[in-house]
Amino acid sequence: MGAVEPATAALLRGAWAALGGDAGHLARVEATGDATGLLPSALPALPAATAAVAASALAASVLDGARCGTGPAPALVDVEHVALAVRSERFARQDGVEPPDLFAPLSRSWRTADGWLRLHANYPWHRERALAVLAVPGGAGAGAEARPESVADAVRGWRGDDLEDALAAAGALGAAVRTPEQWGAHPQGRAVAALPLVETAAPDARARRPLGPGRAAEGVRVLDLTRVIAGPVATRTLAAWGADVLRLDPPHLPEIPAQALDTLPGKRSAVLDLRSPAGAARLEELLARADVLVHGYRPGALDRLGLSSAALAERHPHLGVVVLSAWGSAGPWAARRGFDSLVQCATGIADAERARTADAAPDAAPSAAPDQPPGALPAQVLDHASGYLAAAAAMLSLAGVQRGQPPVAARLSLAQTAHWLTGSDVHQHRAPEQHRAPERHLPPERHPPPERHLVTLPGAAAPVRVVAPPGRAGDLVPRWSRTTEPGADPPAFA
Repeated sequence: MGAVEPATAALLRGAWAALGGDAGHLARVEATGDATGLLPSALPALPAATAAVAASALAASVLDGARCGTGPAPALVDVEHVALAVRSERFARQDGVEPPDLFAPLSRSWRTADGWLRLHANYPWHRERALAVLAVPGGAGAGAEARPESVADAVRGWRGDDLEDALAAAGALGAAVRTPEQWGAHPQGRAVAALPLVETAAPDARARRPLGPGRAAEGVRVLDLTRVIAGPVATRTLAAWGADVLRLDPPHLPEIPAQALDTLPGKRSAVLDLRSPAGAARLEELLARADVLVHGYRPGALDRLGLSSAALAERHPHLGVVVLSAWGSAGPWAARRGFDSLVQCATGIADAERARTADAAPDAAPSAAPDQPPGALPAQVLDHASGYLAAAAAMLSLAGVQRGQPPVAARLSLAQTAHWLTGSDVHQHRAPEQHRAPERHLPPERHPPPERHLVTLPGAAAPVRVVAPPGRAGDLVPRWSRTTEPGADPPAFA
């Protein structure tokens, strides 16, 4: 590797090996820019983000080399650009529209009878289910919003793990805050620890459909069945390297406008009811034309639509498939819903960051840390890193297809990314004082000026300003030429 600091290099080596990449290609990676004060955290947030972006840029370079008949060009990443890109949702703006709130009022940490639990209630249907579990007025059809004091009183009456189970059973979302040791002893923590960062399999050795001429992902057709951040980051990254990306959303579950604003650049967006005969038939036509399917459905959730992994491999063996979930493909929580903020709580990340936050208070004592609200990484790194790694998996699969190999099915999850971020092989590359928590040595946070990394794109209704895609591969710079709005396009590739 070129100028890559040790923690980033360790994370990148682990990620690239899990992706099945050629270790010799890592010498083509170089990181530039001043990392001082960017994304300060007790855990290596910026190194993980940089490693994930570097993996995606290197995968784009490998794919470009496979299509052009050359070796991979150098993959370059700028750490200041990365720090902005993994906070991209904070910078997305539509002309003439006020910046949106990124979290609903109830999406925060609440004190339980035995600790803390974080609710996630950004989507109205998740909010209504959570309030029903808590027996708090303010759900569907209520005349007034739920009072925070009522929610706080209700949550205090529950033990954290009992409430997270009750929420999960009702289709709502919440996660108790655990220490890393508690997560390591939890059945789901043990299941995740036994999984690689990226699970891969080649479904059919006979099936391949080589790409035509082009650079990187140019002309590759990607069917996008994802939402929120991780999956949409993966598909917008593929779009930035040239792919024709079609996102499909169900008509009964509208996307949050702020999420769509940030993650639709470079794509088409259509509404399609996969439960209807006409929608299912149209989906089959799109799968037959697509080169890659990226979906964020929980394990088993697509089976009832006839889209299980086995069914997809049988009917569409030419497809590269990338699946993203919250908790991984194994363990008692495999089918649970989840988001970055919740995975941070369950896996011990929020506890580690709480220790740092508590210690930063002038009069805080280390013993007071458990009484402090849980902390958080300075960006939704699990989401963004998982998205860039998923894009890398898709592009490496395409590079293999171009060389005559079968497509690859890859599975990633936010919990597996959390395990990669917190792994001991990373911490051995950190400075001795970085092993201690809470940490007093972290520099003040630095916010690089975003203007040099922002681009304005023509949109369906008005121009949209977003963080440009990070990284480059030789002479190729990822870019988007346009954006769209939810459901503004027909369910068809170009």
